[in-house]
Amino acid sequence: MTAEIDVTFRQAMIDDLRALIALFADDPIGGHGDTTDSEALPLYESAFATIEASPNDLLFVGVLKDEVVATAQVTFVTSLTGRGTKRMAIEAVQTRVDMRGKGIGAKLIQHCLDVARERDIALVQLTSNAKRQDAHRFYERLGFEKSHAGFKMRLAPAST
Repeated sequence: MTAEIDVTFRQAMIDDLRALIALFADDPIGGHGDTTDSEALPLYESAFATIEASPNDLLFVGVLKDEVVATAQVTFVTSLTGRGTKRMAIEAVQTRVDMRGKGIGAKLIQHCLDVARERDIALVQLTSNAKRQDAHRFYERLGFEKSHAGFKMRLAPAST
């Protein structure tokens, strides 16, 4: 039997930014061009400030022994479809490589779902890179269903 991991979740603070950047930069599948290069820091700081100021976005971190080991961003959307359905989109889910398989990701998603319930959200949705088959099985184990095909169109290159 695996010991319970004592991870806690809270909203991210600016002091967490470098750890978050490192999580994203350590992702070979995402293809987002994330980097720990200090020249990119102002771009991340600007994005963090925008997220922090938005009433429709929350950025969570999972903390274990004072270290950031996971993150997810949620965005709240009200749609005219479904009679004005309130939705939550979960994005940028990452668990530090050495912490995967310990139940942290499941607890992080549960935290997001708890926030959704507190806010009377009717539908929670997320997207996952088509190459992430392990992640797809993970989300399905948590009760998510594949329901839509996703499409992207890049209008500008990623900031460099």
